[in-house]
Amino acid sequence: MRKKNVVLENVPVTAYAAEGKALARVEGKVVFIEGGVVPGDVVDVKLSKSKKDWAEGKAIRIHQHSSDRVTPFCQHFGLCGGCKWQMLPYELQLQYKQQQVADHLRRIGHLELPAMAPIIGATQTRRYRNKLEFTFSNKAYLTDEEIKEAGEDWPRRNALGFHIPRLFDKVLDIQTCHLQEEPANLIKNTVRSWAEAHNLSFYDIRQQEGWLRNLVLRICTTGEVMVNLVIHHEAKKEREALLQHLLETVPGITTLLYTINPKKNDSIFDLEPRVFFGKGYVEEKLEDFTFKIGPKSFFQTNTYQGETLYKVTRDFAGLTGHEVVYDLYCGTGSIGIFVSRQARKVVGIELIKEAIDDARENAAANDVKNATFFAGDVIDICDDAFFAEHGAPDVIITDPPRAGMHEKLTAKLLEVAAPRIVYVSCNPATQARDLALLSEKYTVEKVQPVDMFPHTHHIENVVLLQRRY
Repeated sequence: MRKKNVVLENVPVTAYAAEGKALARVEGKVVFIEGGVVPGDVVDVKLSKSKKDWAEGKAIRIHQHSSDRVTPFCQHFGLCGGCKWQMLPYELQLQYKQQQVADHLRRIGHLELPAMAPIIGATQTRRYRNKLEFTFSNKAYLTDEEIKEAGEDWPRRNALGFHIPRLFDKVLDIQTCHLQEEPANLIKNTVRSWAEAHNLSFYDIRQQEGWLRNLVLRICTTGEVMVNLVIHHEAKKEREALLQHLLETVPGITTLLYTINPKKNDSIFDLEPRVFFGKGYVEEKLEDFTFKIGPKSFFQTNTYQGETLYKVTRDFAGLTGHEVVYDLYCGTGSIGIFVSRQARKVVGIELIKEAIDDARENAAANDVKNATFFAGDVIDICDDAFFAEHGAPDVIITDPPRAGMHEKLTAKLLEVAAPRIVYVSCNPATQARDLALLSEKYTVEKVQPVDMFPHTHHIENVVLLQRRY
């Protein structure tokens, strides 16, 4: 058991652990298992890591299937890195996510918890994402069976799809993706067909050469559709022909852009997208608020559940119209604007200047006059002079990235000692760590998990903290 590459046979899978890994116990040792297995399966596990008390491995054979299994709905299941829980009924997914939140808060945070509210599941479990990014590659991922069947007639080399997990230069060619509403698949397949018919080069990430790099789609609940084609260098004739063909073939595209990216990485945040057609942005709605979303804007990926998440946040804030609310990591201001009608004043703070520009524009577009937004680090901005000018917070809303809050920020929050903190998190593990630090002055009053990403192990969680008196 202490050696690597040992195969454990006929292992009963009993539960799920963090990050979507299944869990089993063999001779008193905890074994974390990857490979799309379900509690109730009996599997062979090839170990990749083995320590004294725990081991990790991948299921290489399933001897007996769990009675809980359902048939995955996607033809790419098992190869694509997304939607890894398709083989689980949605009701069970929610149960495991609820348990994951409770386990993290208790085991990492060592927190005394109130009775947790039942997780809020998604009403739309497919085609719920408003944004997807596909990658062009001249190195399509092929299964052993595909290679064997092809023989000397080597099959397709180009792909437009998603990266294979842990293989940075291999891309799975995606025909139909169930994560986004149409015309997402029509757009993607139209671009691929035109590119291959006209011998346009797909990018080679190893050699750093080729023309077509990425295809970014935003499809809003308002019906607006944004397409951003990312290319390595300008080739005006080819670019205009491809984009014009896309407009003529796919109805409903409201904004079409292109971005030239000659860099080694795929990030476009330091680049300038150029408008080929339309107004250059799309508009999305949460309740009756309208938000402008540009090609570089951050916005909740699941609009339907994003509105639910914000309603929970607003409810936890307990606003009466008299409170000063500080919205930390405010992004484009969506949470602050969403709660603004119930607050006396909203102060939003975000490190990224472009996001603050969007926040101010969104506030103006929604006639929100009681919200102000500031670009910079919370630690630097929130000093005594700032509070004297804008008011001490009655409620703090914090929605940090997956890494959680910096330790200096938790120290600052303890110093500020607002009566209530609403902590919105996409990573209950780092949330639990931060809550443990804040427990010096705060108690956990409410916990509400919200499922933003069906068929994945990811979970959002909202916690209300009340200051001790």
